[in-house]
Amino acid sequence: MTEKQATAEFHYRDLSPELILDAIESLAIYPETGLTPLNSYENRVYQFRCDRGQRYVVKFYRPERWTYAQILEEHEFTFELAEAEIPIAAPVVLDGRSLHHFKEWRFALFPSIGGRSFEVDNLDQIEGAGQFIGRLHQYSRGSLFKQRLNLTPTTLGTPALEQLQHTELIPNALREHMLEAASSLFSELQLRWQGIEYQSMRLHGDLHPGNILWTPNGPGFVDLDDACNGPAVQDLWMMLSGDRQQQTLQLEVLLEAYEAFSNFDTKELQLIEPLRALRMLHYNAWLAKRWDDPAFPRHFPWFATEEYWRQQLQAFKEQRQRLDEAPLSLIPY
Repeated sequence: MTEKQATAEFHYRDLSPELILDAIESLAIYPETGLTPLNSYENRVYQFRCDRGQRYVVKFYRPERWTYAQILEEHEFTFELAEAEIPIAAPVVLDGRSLHHFKEWRFALFPSIGGRSFEVDNLDQIEGAGQFIGRLHQYSRGSLFKQRLNLTPTTLGTPALEQLQHTELIPNALREHMLEAASSLFSELQLRWQGIEYQSMRLHGDLHPGNILWTPNGPGFVDLDDACNGPAVQDLWMMLSGDRQQQTLQLEVLLEAYEAFSNFDTKELQLIEPLRALRMLHYNAWLAKRWDDPAFPRHFPWFATEEYWRQQLQAFKEQRQRLDEAPLSLIPY
């Protein structure tokens, strides 16, 4: 398959259960159970048990999103982490390949690591996650990705703002105010970002609690689809929840565990609110960009309502105010 073929327009509606099964069986792996869809919208991800009793997760990559080189670099990073005994779900290698093709589709197979949901208010689990994120970063500081993106306001925020400016999903009554709030938020987070120096490194990139499973042996990390270069705090700040007092306690536990394996520059804490603002912009732009995928109106019907955009307008204004507040910290700068 050529790169030109891979970037042709295909639609997930063509990814039928029969095609999924045929793709899996092309690897000489035969599902014994049905396909259980997992909580993924950017890609299509299913869990199953094969006839030998092993549980797998199969992931079909969204066409046109990543190049072959970017996906393979993600896989290579995953293999390196697994070799370093960091609990990450690494793709299965069959016939020397981790990225497989069936008709127009690219897909990968992963072992199902099981486990229960990560508890964001459980300090023991936060401590365990901090230890393994520290180990991950201890290893990943050694080099940078060559094919993956660099996480900056320009690479993530500029396309998001442009997407919001062009979408027709924002109600006309709110459009001017919404775009003004988004632009103000983006300009301010850019300004804050520029004033902070940090060492860029390889990151998981999207380490929110949904990408951590708690197993009898501690945390297991999944889904390196958004692996990128950027500041270490990107892999930490989404572990924090609740009010400022709660977040301060969680941060103390998280960083103490993290720093047993990897040093952390506390100046990066000043990036937490800019990163939150960037994620808010990106999330709304992502939904708007994917709205022609039938799964999105079905699972996010509130996104096209006026009430949602009123809430987002208020959320953008409040986040803009947070950028003026003192950053979360454990010690004075």
